[in-house]
Amino acid sequence: MSATTDSAGDKYELVVGLEVHAQLSTQSKSFSPDSAAFGGKPNEHISVVSLGHPGTLPYINKKMVEYAVKMGLACNCTINLHNTFARKNYFYADLPKGYQITQDHAPICLGGHVTVRFAEGNTKNIAIHHIHMEEDAGKSMHDQHHADTLIDLNRAGVPLIEIVSEPDIRSAEEAGLYLTEIRKLLRYLDICDGNMEEGSMRCDANISVRLRGEKAYGNRCEVKNMNSIRNVQRAIEHEFERQVEVLENGGTIEQNTLNFNAETGETSVLRSKEMANDYRYFPEPDLQPLFLGKQYVEDIRKSLPELPNELYAKYTTKLGLPAYDAAVITADKETAVYFNELVANTSNYKAAANWLMGQVKSYLNENNLPIAAFSIKPAKIAALISLIDEGKVNNSLASQKLFPAILAHPEKSPADLAKELNLLISAGTDDVHQFINDAIAKFPDKVKEYQKGKKGVLGLFMGEIMKSSKGRIDPQKTNQLLIKELESK
Repeated sequence: MSATTDSAGDKYELVVGLEVHAQLSTQSKSFSPDSAAFGGKPNEHISVVSLGHPGTLPYINKKMVEYAVKMGLACNCTINLHNTFARKNYFYADLPKGYQITQDHAPICLGGHVTVRFAEGNTKNIAIHHIHMEEDAGKSMHDQHHADTLIDLNRAGVPLIEIVSEPDIRSAEEAGLYLTEIRKLLRYLDICDGNMEEGSMRCDANISVRLRGEKAYGNRCEVKNMNSIRNVQRAIEHEFERQVEVLENGGTIEQNTLNFNAETGETSVLRSKEMANDYRYFPEPDLQPLFLGKQYVEDIRKSLPELPNELYAKYTTKLGLPAYDAAVITADKETAVYFNELVANTSNYKAAANWLMGQVKSYLNENNLPIAAFSIKPAKIAALISLIDEGKVNNSLASQKLFPAILAHPEKSPADLAKELNLLISAGTDDVHQFINDAIAKFPDKVKEYQKGKKGVLGLFMGEIMKSSKGRIDPQKTNQLLIKELESK
C-alpha cells in the first residue's frame, strides 16, 4: 500500500462479488450437435447450426441442463422448474451469431450459498444470487499473425454455467477460498475440469469499496481476463488500494470494465461499463420454455456424490481425523475416493491419513503423477498398516524398505514382501534385552546425563538399538524396556 492507502485502509471496507463461468464437460455444444471437445484444428468443431446460419434452429442439450441442476443442488440453490432463454445482443468478432443464447429473467438456479472454511477452522456462507446456462463465444488469437487477429470458433456454443455470487466477499482471502470451493464442487460433480489456465473456468470480479459501517455500495469496477485464483486475489488487492487512494484524494470511482495485467499486478481500463439494457435482452424466439419436473430434480439430487463439506464433516466426526487431515484429503476428489476405499479396509483411520498424505503423496509428487495413476490399490496400503498394527513390522522399516518394495512389486502382498526382505520383527525378549544392554554399555556418559534429567538421549540409545537389531524389533515396546532399564541404574 502507498502511504495514503495505508493510513486510510482501515476506514474502508472491501466489497466483492464474483461471476464464475464454468465450461461444462458435455460431448456436444449447448444448442447444436457439434463437438464440444477442447482442442481440434481451428474451426473444425462448427456447423451451420452453431454459426447461426439462416434457416437453422437450436435445440437444448439435455446434459447441460442436468449439469446445471447438479451444480445448483451442490450450491444449496432453489431449482427453477420454469426456465426460459434469452438473446444477449452484442457484436464481437468471435461471436458468430451476433448474439449469445443465455438466461435472463428465469435462470435455472436461484439463491443458495457456498460454505468456505478458513485456516482457523471458522466458516462463512457466501451467498449465491443465481446460476444460469448460456453458450460460450469463440476465441480471438492476437499472436498468430503479424497484422491480423485470427478467429477460432471451436469454442463458440460450448455449454457454460455462470455462477453469480452476491457481493458477500470482504477480502482477497475469502475470494480465493470461494473460488477454490467452486472448483472443488465442479470437479466432485464431474461437470467441469476447473482448469483456469485452459479457460474452462473463468472469473470476473466486481470490486468496490465503501466506508466501514456504510450500508450503500460504492461504484464498482469489473475486472476481467484472470486465469488463476491467485491473479483474482492480486487484482482484488490492487483494486482496493487503487480505489481507496482515488477516494482519499477527492476523486470518484468510474464504473469501468478493467483488464488485469498479471506481469505488473495492475489493472487498466478495457472499456466503460455497459448497462444491462445495452445488451437488448429479449426472449429467444427459437427455443420454447424449458419445464422441469420435481421428480427429475429429485432423481438428480439422489445421484449426487458425497461433496467436500460432507466428507470433511464425516472425517472429523465419525473417523476422528484432525481438521488439517480432512481438509487435505477432501481438497481433491480422486484423493478422497482413494481414502474412502482405504478406510473401508482398515479401522486405523489416522494411520491411513498419514500414509496417504505422507509416503503416497511424496511418491506421486516426485513422479508427477495423479493419484488416479497410482499403481498400489488401497487394500494393499491397508494391509501394510495392518502389519504395523499387529507388531509384525516396525513403522520405520515399513516406510523406508517395505513401501518401496510394494511400489516395485505391486503384484505381491506386503506380508510376502516383508518376509522376503527379512523385515518381520523377530527379536525375542532376550535379544531385545541384549541390544539394550549393549547400547547402555557403549554410552555410559549418556546414562549419567539421562539420570540427571536429560531425557533427549533416549533417541541416541534407540538409534543404536535399531542399528544393532537391523530394525526387526517393536520400537514402542523396546522404548519402554529401555526406560525401565535406565531408571534402574
